[in-house]
Amino acid sequence: MAQISKSAVRIDVRNIGGIDEASVTLSDGVSILTGRNATNRTSFLQALMAGLGSRQSSLKGDAEEGDVTLELGDETYTRTLQRRGDSVAFGGDPYLDDPELADLFAFLLENNEARRAVARGDDLREIIMRPIDTDAIDAEIRECKRERDDLESEIEQLDSLERDLPDLEADRREKVEELEAAEEELESVRGELDELDAGVEESRTRKEEMEEAFQRVRDARSDLDDLEFDLETERSTISELKAEREELRETVEEAEEPDENADRLAGRIDELRRRKRSLDDDINELGSVIGFNEDMVDGSGIDIDEGTPGDDPTDALTAGDQTVCWTCGSEVETDQIEATLDRLRELRSDKLDERNEIRAEIQELTDRQSSIQQARREIERAEERLDAVGTEIESTESRIADLEERIESKEAEIEELEEEAESVDVDGYDEALELHREANGIELRVERLEDEIDEIDDEIDEREAAIERREELKAEREELAERLTELRTRVDRIEETAVEEFNEHMETVLDILEYENLDRIWIERRETEVREGRRKVTRTRFDLHIVRSSPDGTAYEDTVDHLSESEREVTGLVFALAGYLVHDVYESVPFVLLDSLEAIDSDRIARVVDYFRTHADYLVAALLPEDAAALPEEYAYVEQID
Repeated sequence: MAQISKSAVRIDVRNIGGIDEASVTLSDGVSILTGRNATNRTSFLQALMAGLGSRQSSLKGDAEEGDVTLELGDETYTRTLQRRGDSVAFGGDPYLDDPELADLFAFLLENNEARRAVARGDDLREIIMRPIDTDAIDAEIRECKRERDDLESEIEQLDSLERDLPDLEADRREKVEELEAAEEELESVRGELDELDAGVEESRTRKEEMEEAFQRVRDARSDLDDLEFDLETERSTISELKAEREELRETVEEAEEPDENADRLAGRIDELRRRKRSLDDDINELGSVIGFNEDMVDGSGIDIDEGTPGDDPTDALTAGDQTVCWTCGSEVETDQIEATLDRLRELRSDKLDERNEIRAEIQELTDRQSSIQQARREIERAEERLDAVGTEIESTESRIADLEERIESKEAEIEELEEEAESVDVDGYDEALELHREANGIELRVERLEDEIDEIDDEIDEREAAIERREELKAEREELAERLTELRTRVDRIEETAVEEFNEHMETVLDILEYENLDRIWIERRETEVREGRRKVTRTRFDLHIVRSSPDGTAYEDTVDHLSESEREVTGLVFALAGYLVHDVYESVPFVLLDSLEAIDSDRIARVVDYFRTHADYLVAALLPEDAAALPEEYAYVEQID
């Protein structure tokens, strides 16, 4: 055995497959489990899979419980198996929480689903895309669209603010012109007052008294002007509120309550998703069972743990038209097993169809649920706003009543103040009174214009500040658009990458293996229309193509059915390797396990192992001694599982 490196892995096994107890230490790099039948190589690989998290392992036939301990670096992982009736319960703390990716693309034993899918000629896309949670992607797409629509609405409001700026600036210019004219007019009136004061002989005291009286009138009129402006604003506000209330009432009255309950739909969706997950498990298990039994029927899948040394397993199991059932041990007709296999294939096909129908129903129900929730939210928002508007109207009406009382009181006060001013006895009083009244009115107009100009300036500043934020919102919108594009094309990119990876690796491996007259094996990614439930949808397929050369050098396309067993096994392995790389499986599990390579000749096995070892920290392969002999001596060799 080769020297164990510092990163060695120790595996302790009890009652797994055909193993009573065993402890094996594997170095990093390539480890070869070599031996004849009944040396528990496959059982050990299944135990290693169990320690890593897989459920594709079995208890020893005469045991009620078993376990695996995996020591990797400073960490220790455990896996327990316990028989419960006709099933086995898994427990412990394995290396992986979710083994799906590893089961599909790293644990490449005989019944590996990726290998079997190639052997059966199945749609390879379903295998590659199974680990992708398309439901989560769809939910994220809907959320991104909602955020994008909100940004679009906000940007449109800012665009509207910018479109209104020229009108505001024009309004400001008009107000400035009015202010300048009012100031000139006020200056003229004040000049007339100065001339009048110069020509009127009066005592200083009487004049000051008159000025104070006029000032009180001006102050009162200024207060009245403010009150009237506030009243006009409140009346405008209540008019807008009442118009909004009518619109909201119409919205609420015309809104149709959804016929369905979103919560009940959510329950149905959860139920369907549970059923879909159950179907996924059933389909996976059926695929494994079908693949295993197909290989057992054609004699290529006898497990190395079965039989006794020196016996020919195929001769022991098959004799004429009868065979020994590897499940119950009794003799049965081969046709009977074939019929059972046909029923299993039909059952798997039915479950695939049911899963497609459930996917379509989940999407339809999710869309309906989203529409119901959106309609419900709009009704609730309208009802909440209607209540708020009612409260605002009551408050505004109260303020209007208060302002009207204050205006009435202020007008009475001004009338009294004017009477007081008129009672002041000063020569030239009538003319001075008229001029003061005129000046007072102009001053109020000037103050009002200055206030209006300030308000316009504030509004312009606020709009310009808001408009500056528009570029940030546009940048956010662009990011969301890119995210949406990324989400919508994520599945496409994964498919394209998977096809590219497979075709690239297949080309390299074929060059290495040098199969005669086999020029190319490649996947074509194409779209096809299929029926899901009650509707037709476009789906992508991965079709496997074979190109061969005739003796005269002419290239022609062949079918998967015409691949030799060796060619088919290599193709399945390369397809699984493509999935291993596309889904970055090496980031979560640093192992690749290989078994059942007997259909490939020893020299080509050596080349396959050499090619695969560059993609994983640990490659463990189970080989017959004559096949292992073709591999380099620097690999680690395990000749006995104990």
